[in-house]
Amino acid sequence: MASFVTEVLASSGKLEKEDLNCKISKLSRKVEETKEEVCDIINKRYNEFLPSMQGAEALMGQAEEVSKEIDILKSCIETEVSFTNYSWVMVRFVFLTVGRDLLLTFHIAMEEFHKALLEKKYVISATQLEKARHSADALKAWKGSDLPLLRALSSELTVQRENLIYHLGDEWKRLAVWKLPPSKESTGMKSFLKMELKLTLGGTKEPQQSPPPLLSCILQALAIQGELQHKIKLFSQVLLKYLLKPLITYPSLNVDVSEQQGEGILLSLQCAETPEEHPSPSQVYTKVLVVLKTLHTHLLDVSVADVSVGRRKVSVILGDLVWQEMSHCIIHECLLHSIPTNSSQLEQYSVVIKETEEFEKSLKEMQYLRGDATELLKYARDINCHFASKKCKDVIVAARKLMTSEMHNTVKITPDSKLSVPKLPSPGSGDNKGKQKAKKLEAPRLENEKQLGALTLCLPVCRISESVQQLMELALHTLSEAVGSSSQCATQLFFTVRNIFQLFYDVVPTYHKGNLLKFPHLAAIQHNNCMYIAHHLLTLGHQFRPHLPDPLSEGAATFVDLVPGFRKLGAQCFLAQLNVQRAEMLERLSTARNFSNLDDEENYSAASKAVRQVIHQLKRLGTVWQDVLPVNIYCKAIGTLLNTAISELIAKIMMLEDISTEDGEHLHILCQTIIEEGPLVFIPLPEESKNKKYQEEVSVYVTKWITFKELVIVLRANLQEIVDRWAEGKGPLALEFCSSEMKSLIRALFQNTERRAVALSKIKDS
Repeated sequence: MASFVTEVLASSGKLEKEDLNCKISKLSRKVEETKEEVCDIINKRYNEFLPSMQGAEALMGQAEEVSKEIDILKSCIETEVSFTNYSWVMVRFVFLTVGRDLLLTFHIAMEEFHKALLEKKYVISATQLEKARHSADALKAWKGSDLPLLRALSSELTVQRENLIYHLGDEWKRLAVWKLPPSKESTGMKSFLKMELKLTLGGTKEPQQSPPPLLSCILQALAIQGELQHKIKLFSQVLLKYLLKPLITYPSLNVDVSEQQGEGILLSLQCAETPEEHPSPSQVYTKVLVVLKTLHTHLLDVSVADVSVGRRKVSVILGDLVWQEMSHCIIHECLLHSIPTNSSQLEQYSVVIKETEEFEKSLKEMQYLRGDATELLKYARDINCHFASKKCKDVIVAARKLMTSEMHNTVKITPDSKLSVPKLPSPGSGDNKGKQKAKKLEAPRLENEKQLGALTLCLPVCRISESVQQLMELALHTLSEAVGSSSQCATQLFFTVRNIFQLFYDVVPTYHKGNLLKFPHLAAIQHNNCMYIAHHLLTLGHQFRPHLPDPLSEGAATFVDLVPGFRKLGAQCFLAQLNVQRAEMLERLSTARNFSNLDDEENYSAASKAVRQVIHQLKRLGTVWQDVLPVNIYCKAIGTLLNTAISELIAKIMMLEDISTEDGEHLHILCQTIIEEGPLVFIPLPEESKNKKYQEEVSVYVTKWITFKELVIVLRANLQEIVDRWAEGKGPLALEFCSSEMKSLIRALFQNTERRAVALSKIKDS
């Protein structure tokens, strides 16, 4: 037919009438044959293709169009029309003839399809249905899809394809029968015990018949129809949710594989109590392989032909679908928890790496796993990085817990107190490089070398939070883990320790802010905590640097830069508390009515009460800070507050313009109370006898103490005594007051007499 069309199209000019008449006769006969065959097909498939007589009439109309075109062709020949019109008619007629062949092919394919489906020859059914679809697609390609006949063919193809897929799906359900727990019980370990998977295969799998014909037939038919991927995907989702993931997640779950007499294989889950929270890698690999090997043996060890990728095992399809999610689950539910918590256990982890290699090897042998899919093994081999990451995370979590714990539980620090530092290797041990480093660390020997004192660079006696001591021990232990580790691991651990201290700097002042301002005891402890950390940061880097790998050993391992910040943090915290106490003290003194008119009983009572409250406040602080602050810090703090009180009292007295004899006596009594009881607030040590030294040295810590004592003397002294203590600007009184201050005080204490005038004339700067 193709050669005939070519002959028609190759002609140029007008064809001879004789040749045309001959060819027209042949074409007419073929048209009549086509009409008869079309009518036969329409009648035979009438009930299947057409819902009503209107469709049949439409098809007959199409057949009539063929006759009309033949008549047009004859008319063209008789009237000697142009070649162009004649060619168009001839080509259209040829297409109609081709359509007849395609329609016959479709009809035969559908007949074979039905026959094979009844005989459960699913591969033949799927193949014939595809053949019919190709015929229908070819008809649509040149005739269009608007004809009722083609719409009927498409409808028939859709119906029969769904019919085939339904049968294949029904067969698939018989091969793999799931029994799942009710949806409302699908959470928790116990719910998975109700899960079962039964693999029937329609009979026992014979050794010489691998795979079973029915299994291969069903899977191949699904592949031909493009449904295999979808079926395996649904199967993989259920497999992951109800079988693989539970086995990976719960250490107490085990898989049981049992043979059902003549009915196939049954997979179910059993529970065995275990104290472990997470399964070991070997347990997980064993359980997963039992499941996958059973599926491979009885269901998935089948090769199917796929148009897009060629032949491949069904196990490959399942492996591609489950591997990523399954390996992710194994990593996070198993391998992550198997990472050692101590660097000494890292060498033993080689067993896990070997087990992972064997696991992946088994999966590759069963073609579940492609050669380039090694996420699991890569994770296991990167144990040093994972160890460092886990260690760092655990360290930060532990450190934060310590920082947010109670601060008032304290331990006493003495010059003899030492942290339990892990034993470190000798800097000179090992290779030559290590020996060279050790040689660099040797200090040059000097002549007339003097030894430092035993207490040099030792912390003074004080109390710190127990949690801070534990925090420092955590830092030391983490740095000891870095010793002997890889460069990457050691670097990660080292900077985690730095992060601990930076976290302390940010978290503790914020988390405990309210208590640090409210309770002077905690403020003192926080001051000591910061000084304690700063003290150890001075030498911490030097202590570990020779034992760490490069680049840490070349100078990067240092904490000295953090020292000023911690010292400032401790000082600021304690100064804030001192400001609170100072403000409270000044508030109490403000109720003394400026210490004026003390001959009035109410005024004297208010002033006396204010002084007693100040003394009580200082004694209370002395008790709170006793045996907590270092002695020198304690004395400076108490001395500063006492100095604030007497400075305020001095200022109030110096501002008085008129002090009667009775007022002077009352002021003297109040001031004498402070002189007598003020030193008694200096009680830095629990042993009372040891505090006398510091009580006798009040003037060292209270700047205005001598000034205050001179003022108390002046309040009871006569004019001559004052002049004598002034001693022409060279006496003890002149050392504490200027001439103008003393003249003002004399005018307030003494009436305006000639003797006062003489005395005032003698009070002048030297």
